[in-house]
Amino acid sequence: MTTLFDAGSLGALEVPNRIVMAPMTRARAGEERMPNAAMGMYYAQRASAGLIVSEATVVSEQGNGWQQSPGIYSDAQADAWRDDVVAPVHAAGGRILLQLWHCGRASHSDFHGGELPVAPSPVRLEGDGIHTPQGKKEHETPRALTVDEIQGVVADYRAAAQRARDAGFDGIEVHSANGYLLDQFLQSKTNHRDDAYGGSVENRYRLLSEVMAAVCEVWPADRVGVRLAPNGVFNDMGSPDYREQFTYVAQELDKLGLAYLHIMDGLAFGFHELGEPMTLADFRAVTKTPLIGNCGYTQETAEAAVTAGHADAIAIGRPYISNPDLVERYKNGWPLAEDAPMDVWYSFDERGYADWPAYQA
Repeated sequence: MTTLFDAGSLGALEVPNRIVMAPMTRARAGEERMPNAAMGMYYAQRASAGLIVSEATVVSEQGNGWQQSPGIYSDAQADAWRDDVVAPVHAAGGRILLQLWHCGRASHSDFHGGELPVAPSPVRLEGDGIHTPQGKKEHETPRALTVDEIQGVVADYRAAAQRARDAGFDGIEVHSANGYLLDQFLQSKTNHRDDAYGGSVENRYRLLSEVMAAVCEVWPADRVGVRLAPNGVFNDMGSPDYREQFTYVAQELDKLGLAYLHIMDGLAFGFHELGEPMTLADFRAVTKTPLIGNCGYTQETAEAAVTAGHADAIAIGRPYISNPDLVERYKNGWPLAEDAPMDVWYSFDERGYADWPAYQA
């Protein structure tokens, strides 16, 4: 029986425990979207995690949609990731993957010099607005990508994967969840195309399939993960055929020999209520790929999922903000620090970032 604290492997990634630091946007990269020493300190403090998945990192300027999130679309950014983040994490004994991101329609023209955000189809995100460099604005109806532009997106992911490898990361995770571009292509709610990239379960998977082929030309597949959110409502998602779509996606990804599938099976971000939630057991039934569960797990529910064999590891998010030594606190039964207040989650400054202390008796 595997426990949360047992060593193991996720593909080629050897992990000392089954506790993964989940990707969390923290918005400390400045207006230039440049990795920096504060970010390196933050991640290195959390290096006892079995695996760290970095905050979502945009693969192109077109992909931007969050203030002061980092990028990986220039050589200077890659150099900064290597020197300021990857090196200190490795020096602290950690393992870190870079999560690759394109916001798609979850963006605004303020991020793009007045150009509309892009998406599979011109379907507007219904929500309470978006924080842009010029203040909070209403969401806009995005512009549908042309087929040629889609190939440009695939090339951007390949280039970002190469820069991540050059920067010394231990692998990459392709962010195909939470209503961002790749998820928008997967789901019938946002993908109304009638060409080769829409109209069927198979066609809606095509972009993710091409992105995976591209990044796996750069990385061995067993150092690549994919994040999926079959139950999620975040960024106005949720499609009636979600079970059919995500079962197919998992079956197709299983053919690649990936490091893992990162499934947001928990409902802490909300649930679209279009049927029963998809569980880790549902995915275990259709894929041999290692599974990471995520979203709202506690130590107790994480342990239960791993010992039952439903998950190979569990990704923990918000508790990692205020508990840099989360693994040690779990293992020793030490109390957790109070949850970080929401105003420091992505506040652009040093407060509430790398200033949380380790536990002291």
